[in-house]
Amino acid sequence: MGLFDRVLRAGEGRKVKAIAGLVPEVNALEDELAALDDERLRARTAAFRERLDRGEPVDDLLIEAFATVREAAKRTIGQRHYDVQLMGGAALHFGWIAEMKTGEGKTLVSTLPVYLNGLTGKGVHVITVNDYLAKRDAEWMGQVHRWLGLDIGLVIPEVRSSAEKRQAYGCEITYGVNNEFGFDYLRDNMALSTADKVQRGHNFGIVDEVDSILIDEARTPLIISGRVADAAKLYYRFASVVRGLERDVDYDVDEEKRHVAPTDDGIETVEQSLGVDNLYDELSSNLVHQLQAALRAKELYKRDKDYIVAGGEVKIVDEFTGRILEGRRWSEGLHQAVEAKEGVKIKEENQTLATITLQNYFRLYEKLSGMTGTAITEAAEFGGTYGLTVVPVPTNKPMVRADEGDLIYKTEDAKFESVVEDLVERHEKGQPVLVGTVSVEKSERLSTYLTRRGVPHEVLNAKQHSREAEIVAQAGRLGSVTVATNMAGRGVDIILGGNPEGLARRQALGEGLEDASEEFEARFAEL
Repeated sequence: MGLFDRVLRAGEGRKVKAIAGLVPEVNALEDELAALDDERLRARTAAFRERLDRGEPVDDLLIEAFATVREAAKRTIGQRHYDVQLMGGAALHFGWIAEMKTGEGKTLVSTLPVYLNGLTGKGVHVITVNDYLAKRDAEWMGQVHRWLGLDIGLVIPEVRSSAEKRQAYGCEITYGVNNEFGFDYLRDNMALSTADKVQRGHNFGIVDEVDSILIDEARTPLIISGRVADAAKLYYRFASVVRGLERDVDYDVDEEKRHVAPTDDGIETVEQSLGVDNLYDELSSNLVHQLQAALRAKELYKRDKDYIVAGGEVKIVDEFTGRILEGRRWSEGLHQAVEAKEGVKIKEENQTLATITLQNYFRLYEKLSGMTGTAITEAAEFGGTYGLTVVPVPTNKPMVRADEGDLIYKTEDAKFESVVEDLVERHEKGQPVLVGTVSVEKSERLSTYLTRRGVPHEVLNAKQHSREAEIVAQAGRLGSVTVATNMAGRGVDIILGGNPEGLARRQALGEGLEDASEEFEARFAEL
């Protein structure tokens, strides 16, 4: 049974056959385009636009546009799209989800449909899970698009002014973070005039790591809040009061429903502590809200898991990406309650002004597609919720990785000890190892175990996010051990042997050096 025959059994045989049939047509143009000089190859963009202006369907340009992007990528970033990557690009253009295994080059695949649809001028949004990937892809793949004459915009948390955002959305291609696209939509809905809006519609969106964004985070609400009256002293008071309350005596906790409720005994204790006759009378109604927030902060929100404390501030850690959500705050008094629990300065409370879930936001797009390494298992949900079809794209070479079964331990200590023994053995062999953990707390705990055993290692979590590029670039070095939260689990390309050239280039650019300079070459040699 051949490779394609095996893929056809996944249930999307006709679609896979259809996109596979486009590959020979793209390949047939390769020699012809390779013979063109740079000026004539770039001129194809203007020719494509003219054809679209005359009413030619964008689908009719697919073969020629894909061949053009392939040749441009060879000349700008030194990469050539494999046949299976052409298939993945076609799947994305047709509004499907392309399931491509880890390491198959999804980022390069995206350049094909992004260019083709960018030619229409209606805007293409390339949506990633974090700002690191958005900046990386806009810089890296943006070289191909800019060379071909398309403009690139970037929407990340650092881009704050409306003018900058409007310019970014006005580009033919806009890279950005999923949450930022949603928040900008909410702000536009609160705008007093059309001139104050920054987005210009939702023509075509390509979602990287689509299972994470459209499934895992689908019901995560995006909330814009406004400030209300200051009540800092009360938050500190309640933090002190609930510290003395006992779980299952003074209050009950439902971990699954994320709910905490005071018992009658607990209410009586709180009333005595505050000197209040009835916590639930009309004059004290705000106190009930404060008590609920304090109890939730105590029991449901854990330091170095749900948040970290840095620079005297409580900073939220994204449960899906492991990254700090800079500038984001929990609403309805929860953030203030956590600040009081940690004894840091309390900022003003917020109230909800506008909200939307990611699921509802992404339904706004006229055409939506996505990429991931794991989509078949959620195919029914993608189809039922978004009307999206999952198409498995074959690997460029046969899969040789062995996926082992899970190992289950009676205690967490036993699990960590086993992990450390395995790490020590692999480190002694010189094998680079990446260890994934679920929280900042777990990553630091494993780091302590490794330090005791004398194993040199790097830790990548929300506290070290500024060193992310450097740590990831060297994670594939001989004998390296990297302990990471899920920050390193999405869209990260770890190269065996390390990536000294990439690290040198990033450092050189950060210091204002040109790639081709002697200083850059010296930095590369040092690494």
